[in-house]
Amino acid sequence: MNEARLHFKIADLLNIDSKNVTATVRLLDEGGTVPFISRYRKEATGELDEVQILNIRNEIERLRQLEQRRESILKSIEGQGKLSEELKEKILGAETLSKLEDFYLPYKPKRRTKATIAKEKGLEPLALFLLDQKSNLIFEEAEKFISEEKEVKSVMEALQGARDIVAEIISEDAIVRDIIREQFKKTAKIKSRLIKGKEEAGEKFEDYFEWEEPLMSCPSHRMLAMRRGEKEDILILDICIDDESAVASIEKKIITSRGEPASQLKQAIEDGYKRLLQPGIEAEMRLLTKQQAEEKAIIVFADNLRELLLASPLGQKAILGIDPGFKSGCKVVALNKQGKLLEETVIYPHEPQRKKTEAEMVVLAYCQKHNIEAIAIGNGTASRETEQFIRNIDILPKEISVIMVSEAGASVYSASDVAREEFPEYDLTVRGAISIGRRLADPLSELVKVDPKSIGVGQYQHDVDQTHLKNKLDEVVASCVNSVGVELNTASKQLLSYVAGIGPTLAQNIIEYRNQKGPFRSRKDLMEVPRMGEKVFEQAAGFLRIRNGNHPLDKSAVHPESYHIVEKMASDLNAGIDDLIKDKELRKKIKLTDYVTESVGLLTLKDIINELEKPGRDPRKAFEAFSFDNHVHEVNDLREGMRLPGIVTNVTNFGAFVDVGVHQDGLVHISQLADEFVDDPNKIVKVGQKVWVTVSEVDVKRKRIALSMKNEGLPAAQKNSGKQKETVKEEKYDPNDMNSALAALKSKFKK
Repeated sequence: MNEARLHFKIADLLNIDSKNVTATVRLLDEGGTVPFISRYRKEATGELDEVQILNIRNEIERLRQLEQRRESILKSIEGQGKLSEELKEKILGAETLSKLEDFYLPYKPKRRTKATIAKEKGLEPLALFLLDQKSNLIFEEAEKFISEEKEVKSVMEALQGARDIVAEIISEDAIVRDIIREQFKKTAKIKSRLIKGKEEAGEKFEDYFEWEEPLMSCPSHRMLAMRRGEKEDILILDICIDDESAVASIEKKIITSRGEPASQLKQAIEDGYKRLLQPGIEAEMRLLTKQQAEEKAIIVFADNLRELLLASPLGQKAILGIDPGFKSGCKVVALNKQGKLLEETVIYPHEPQRKKTEAEMVVLAYCQKHNIEAIAIGNGTASRETEQFIRNIDILPKEISVIMVSEAGASVYSASDVAREEFPEYDLTVRGAISIGRRLADPLSELVKVDPKSIGVGQYQHDVDQTHLKNKLDEVVASCVNSVGVELNTASKQLLSYVAGIGPTLAQNIIEYRNQKGPFRSRKDLMEVPRMGEKVFEQAAGFLRIRNGNHPLDKSAVHPESYHIVEKMASDLNAGIDDLIKDKELRKKIKLTDYVTESVGLLTLKDIINELEKPGRDPRKAFEAFSFDNHVHEVNDLREGMRLPGIVTNVTNFGAFVDVGVHQDGLVHISQLADEFVDDPNKIVKVGQKVWVTVSEVDVKRKRIALSMKNEGLPAAQKNSGKQKETVKEEKYDPNDMNSALAALKSKFKK
């Protein structure tokens, strides 16, 4: 296997300098992680980003697997004594797995076929005679193969056996297979039809009861929908081409004679096409289009997940988390600035209990007692009613933001081992409310605890290869975690496990060490954690932050391997590192070229200076408050032509789903995303984006909402409610008298 040749192939395919490809492959082979290589080895890679490095990693894996298969095939054919120089050259020149398998097919061990039975009867020479097409004396030649011993009783039986062999030879010919494969790619249509009697059971597949379109241009969502219908025994799915045209193209390639040889070959070709070639290539195309559809669906899911994970954090605030409900009440939790649970209770402001006065008292008491700065309300059942209840508390301080938070995946988290381990003494409802509050403070830190597939931003996620999906989503989560950075002394095990090089086992070791020894004071302390080797430390250290640590750079993204550079910069200016961080004018005096070495270039030095300007900066956008329209709470409230603020909850290949606050997302079809033509919804909207939409159609019975963003395209208006908070003298109240208690609490906030 010539590695250099593979590197050149990758360089050509990805349009990347071959020396950068070679350096990247070397770093990957040495155990380097993608986040580490892209962030801390820019000189070696030529400043390749994570996507480019991932592409190199995927391509080198694919090509190495191809080379292994090539070697295996060569060994197999050579072992059969059939490896000619010409065949060897063809196999060595095959650029794709399908080409490679085409060349191997005639030599591949197979079950007993019509052709192998005919060969056992000694009819292979007759088959070769037919293919030779040099004589019309077909029947005379066939008589020579009549044999009672070999059970060839007549000329017709001999010719039938010969045709069986010819059919297999032609169907396994690499050039013929390529001809038919290309015909499928250019002309094939995918057709779906309903299985009789499945009308009611297959109602959701109604669009595909009688459907036909070109195979290769079929969008991924339709391909996956039809395949799901087939899997559920609702639809029959066919991939079809013009069989006569296909057979004719094979005849043109194979037949060079007229008369009886041509007649025999035509029969063999037609049989081989229908029995062997067409089903084989159709199966291949089914697999190819399935993989393509899955890949697109997984990319959509990954893009949506990235936007969700990198949603703006409110930051370290004291938060009141509310998991709303009607009959069961609203679970309320108070969290401090670090997300620690301080107190929890249940309020019943809605039907049937309707203890509104008591509920107001509790909310105000919690806000006053715990210095609450924001209220997070889950967007599930009773969410709009709960939001309205909170906003109607007329003396709620204006500076306390009231924010709706997505509950997607919260129930999964609440019942998970992770939640039970984190809050063993509390039930599901408390855990759910805590998760809602923490999601507002830092979406990334909380969402890493939930299986990405449970978050609800995918497209046909259960219909794609689950291993491939998991690997891709894990890559996205790791990318997001490492781009933001992780606070070492407060991070959960789940968050730490996504830091470059660490993983679940080492993350647990870090947590146990932290619990036993107390907070880390230095990044160097990590080396005392069991199983923390030098290689893992190298990969992880730069992504871990320690606020108020022993070294001023421990809170930054400057890697410990570069501390000496910053220390030298400070020393040369007769200053300390803290001085460099605080003093912009001092940093301007640094001449980067003075610190360039064989291992440290300008790219690394520029990164260091940028980090000194704002150590440990958060790359996420600043938080913006958002409110739904107060006049709209249920689907029944919607009217055509309404213009409403909304939040994008999911982006698919066919459009975007938008939450307008009615417990049912509306669809902005791809044709309604913008005034101009849109080929990819992700170019227009992202998950979590605030948009304005117009209601174009409402189907109350089916709970379907059609929306449009044409001529809209503006961010949703930010809304605030409530009154200005003032500090007043604390007053005592009787906890048994709800009205007097509420009055006393209200007096705390009155102007």
